[in-house]
Amino acid sequence: MKKGLIALLVAALLAGGGYYYYKTRSAGVVPYRTASVERGDVSETVTATGTINAVTTVQVGSQVSGTVVQLFADFNSRVRKGQVIARIDPSKYKADLDQSRGNLANANAQVEKARIVLADADRTLKRNEGLFGSGFLAQSDVDSSRTLRDSAAAGLKSAEGTVAQSAGALSSAETNLEYTAIHSPVDGIVISRNVDVGQTVAASFQTPTLFTIAQDLTQMQVDTNVDEADIGKTKFNQSVEFTVDAWPGKTFIGRVSQVRYSPTITQNVVTYNVVVKVDNRELLLRPGMTANVSILIRTETNVLKIPNAALRYRPTEKKGETKAAAASPAQGRKRKEGRDGSRVYILDEKGNPKAVPVEPGISDGTFTELLKGDLAEDARVVTGETKPNGTKASSSPPGMGMGGGMR
Repeated sequence: MKKGLIALLVAALLAGGGYYYYKTRSAGVVPYRTASVERGDVSETVTATGTINAVTTVQVGSQVSGTVVQLFADFNSRVRKGQVIARIDPSKYKADLDQSRGNLANANAQVEKARIVLADADRTLKRNEGLFGSGFLAQSDVDSSRTLRDSAAAGLKSAEGTVAQSAGALSSAETNLEYTAIHSPVDGIVISRNVDVGQTVAASFQTPTLFTIAQDLTQMQVDTNVDEADIGKTKFNQSVEFTVDAWPGKTFIGRVSQVRYSPTITQNVVTYNVVVKVDNRELLLRPGMTANVSILIRTETNVLKIPNAALRYRPTEKKGETKAAAASPAQGRKRKEGRDGSRVYILDEKGNPKAVPVEPGISDGTFTELLKGDLAEDARVVTGETKPNGTKASSSPPGMGMGGGMR
């Protein structure tokens, strides 16, 4: 008897539940997904991609042509300023140096010869002037002697000029010979070597790059490409976080050191280079790595924040309901109160969505700061709908974006 009563009671409950589900479904009651208005911190960031580079990178070239006969540095070699890192065959330049020395010696000899000629011409002029005074020579002979003396003086100056030219050629030959030894201009690490022993270097038209040296890999920089829409928010010394694929899960910290004015235009997209300085004492970062950068613009602490899904949500129109009928007094007031028409929805006493005008502030992509709006902490806002068959409906109808703006 008891078992029969229990069975009848279970059947009645199941029948009542089925009837209620049928009635609510046929009446068009829509289950809504909601989330709470929270209090906390919201940070606005600008995201960009960039490339990690050494702060100072020096390209070491050769000013003379020739064959590389020795290499004293390789990839990843640590070098010191002034250290010889390569040598070009010096044979030709030694021969040029010897020739320049010989030319200088010959020029000095010509100077000595010109001095002797000048001294002789000067003695002849003085002697002829004495004879002319005694009446033994004509004036024309004295004039000829004076011309020879002046010509000898000019010859001496010419010889001295040749000495200066030869000395300059000798200095150039000595310098070219020194250039056959390639020195490191800075302390650093060789990150690129572009020559091998036996390779001919031609420096006739432009200086070839033999090595690329990063001066200090413990201090790096990230050269980022920030979109023109966000460059106005980016300032000097802002905090930066970024990640690289080589170290998943690890976040690196840096600071904006420079916002450059020169634009980069690629397929009509304008970006600007923002340089981020990074401490790389652990040497985890390497030149050329791609960085996913987030530049912290500002942070608002202990503020009310609403889910971005609530700002995107718009109620689905019921059958037979026009847009004019769906408009509520609160929706009319939002045109005056809500900034840029931003609004969220809460559920009224009947379980229907009710618009609440809001003025959004900064957003971190998940939550948006609530500047103005008749919402209290822990208030439930609608973020989406669930269809009668149990599947989730979109939180924003097609063509409807996020209603909030940035302060």
